[in-house]
Parts: sequence; C-alpha cells; structure tokens
Amino acid sequence: MLALAAFLVLSLGFALIPRESPAPAAPSFSEQARTAALAETLDLRAASQQLANGSSGARRQLFSHAVTLLTTQARALLLPGGDTSSPAVGTGSAPGASSAAGASGTAGPSAGAPGTASASAGATSAPAPSGTAALPALVTALSKSGKERLLHAEKADGGMARLLTAVGTAQLLQATTLAQAAGTPPPALPAPSATQRNAATACSVTSPSGSGARSQDGAQSSSSDQSNNSDPSSSSGQSSGSDQSGQTTGPADTATLAAALGRAVRTEVETVYGYQVALTRLEGAAAEQAAGLLAKHEAVVGQAEAYTRVHCVSVPPREPGYTLDTSFLQKPAAGLASLEAGTLPVYGDLVALSDGETRKWAVSSLVAAAQRTMRWGSDPGPVPGIVLDTSLLPELPEPAAPSAHPTGDGTATP
Repeated sequence: MLALAAFLVLSLGFALIPRESPAPAAPSFSEQARTAALAETLDLRAASQQLANGSSGARRQLFSHAVTLLTTQARALLLPGGDTSSPAVGTGSAPGASSAAGASGTAGPSAGAPGTASASAGATSAPAPSGTAALPALVTALSKSGKERLLHAEKADGGMARLLTAVGTAQLLQATTLAQAAGTPPPALPAPSATQRNAATACSVTSPSGSGARSQDGAQSSSSDQSNNSDPSSSSGQSSGSDQSGQTTGPADTATLAAALGRAVRTEVETVYGYQVALTRLEGAAAEQAAGLLAKHEAVVGQAEAYTRVHCVSVPPREPGYTLDTSFLQKPAAGLASLEAGTLPVYGDLVALSDGETRKWAVSSLVAAAQRTMRWGSDPGPVPGIVLDTSLLPELPEPAAPSAHPTGDGTATP
C-alpha cells in the first residue's frame, strides 16, 4: 500500500508540473536585417537633426534634407505599431547596427546589435555639436550604414531585399552629397559587373525564373539569341521565341524572374536609344557626360542580356526605335533624368525576384542608376526603386519627454 501511495503521489506531481514553454523562435535574417537598418537609420537621423539644429543657411537646409530622407526611411522600416526603442528581435547572426550618432561625434544611444535598436528620443536634448567638426564623421557613418544595407540585401527575402537596397542606395547618395559639402572624398559606390557563369551550362540547372519547362524552352533558344542579338535586323525572327520563354503575357507573369530580366533588357535598350537622340541636341559638358553614360548603358545592355541567358530566358528582341515626348526633344537633359529615374523600379523588381549573383548585379545596377539620376539633376528619393506612398507609412513614435529630477534647493531640473 505504501508503495502504491508513493507511486500515486509521484504521478500526480509529475502531472501537475507544467511543461516548460518552448523558447521563442529565432528571428529570420530578414527581420534582423530590418531591425539593424531601423536602428542605424534612427541614429543617423538623430545625428543629422543635431547638425541641423547647430547650423544655419544652406548648411542647415542640407542637414534638414538628410533628416527628412532618414525619417521616411525609418517609417518604411518600422512595422505598423512597432516600437523603435525595444523591437522584439534577438541578437542572431546578422551583423549589428553601429551607432551612427556616436560615429558622428554626437551624443546618442548605441545600437550594438540587431536586437538593440535605439530611438531618436535624445536627438534634441543633447547640445548640438559643431557642424564642421561632425560632418565628416556623419559622411562616414552614412556610407558605412548604406554599404551594410546593400550587403544584407544580398541575403534577405525578396521584398525586404528591395527595401534594404533602396535604403542603402539613398544613404550612400546622401553621404556623397554631404561629402561634397565637407570637402572630403565621396564614398566608393559598387559598379555592376558581367556574369561569370556560362549560359550553356547554367541552363542545365533549374533556375528561380519559374517552371522547369520555361527554363528548357529558354535553353533551346539561348544559342540563337547569342548569335542574333547583336544584329537588330534579326530581332523579328526572335519575337516568337521570347514570348515562349517567360515574357510578360498577363498580370500573373509580371512577378517572375524571367519577366523582370526581360524588362531590364528592354528598359536599358530604350535608354540607350534616348541617349543617342539626346546627344544630337546637347552641347558642351552635358554632351560629354551623356556620351560617357551612353557607353555605360551600352555595357549594361550586354550584362542584362548575359544574365537573361544564364537563366535560360530568351533575350527580348530589339525594337528599331522608340517614341520620345516633345518635352524630351526640347529639354534632353531633363529627359535623360526621367529615363534614368524610370530604370529604378525595374531594378527594384529584379532585386526582389532574383537571388545569388543575379541579385548582386541588380543591387549594384540600382545604385548606379540612382547615381546617374542625380548626375542629371533629379532626386531619386528616399527609397530609390520603390514607388512609395508616404501617407500609408506608420508614424514614428513621439520622443519621450525628459523626466524631472529634484535638486537640493527644491527646484526641478530636466
């Protein structure tokens, strides 16, 4: 009986002891990258706000533009209802966010890891530093953050990769603008490179462009593309093949890698045509710049076609010409700026729909396109490559009011 009673007691005890709740799942790389980007963007925003508060005239306007850009980026990175001071993300394997405010010589919270994002609550409470002394450090911090965003974009999920690429691109361009004001060398920007993979061998492997059938169709037409693509007169014979290998035929087909590659090729070919027309109407330095950028676009066309073949997709046929607006002919420089800006969403789509070597090329191509847009006097915006409605973005939380601490004489000081 005693043994039975002891058994019953032990059984009841084990039954009543609650099981330990499982540990929360580690956040994905994309979530860690988003949190790190938000942390550094908020730090950069705080540092830029301090510099704006301590400046005047044109320099204040320059820093205020940086604040506006970084505010929009932070709102785009913030989850609806999110908390910028304590995001629920651990310190996984994604690289941590460095403290931009600290790098800029400003007093600000540190973001040493992806799980420790910092808010900009102290952006206006600390004394404003000297604009001249802190500006080079802010350029360095912006450049470092931008390059980290681009690096994370290479591994993140599609939509987050596009957002990280946009944020990183704009931060690098902002660093370039501030570097000119500071008289320091601008940050080095990545340049698109040709694929190192061989199309003939790559087509034997299933690619992320869609179904295996499409890859097989593209493989059959790849050799003819390589021989006929350089001759515009042969493009009429390629049209049926390109329709069968992933070109856009309906809304469902637009979100495929094959369609994104096709759009990239067609957009670059049209841009080359625009530059050729503009060169007949430009003079002096503008003509010289256009000639140099035309050569770059001609090289990018070849790169885009090479990546298209690697994924077993037929290269789109080249059109004999394109229709240009009258405004383009009257103001070719502004027209080229518009053409360059039009390439940004195309590369944004390609970033989201690709991976590996193709995504790296798409990321660097978007950076280069945004840089060319600026060279023609146009602003690519805070998130190049994304058509953004800022009214739909969540607002950043208001900074907490400083608490009052009693002093020895009975008065309260912040």
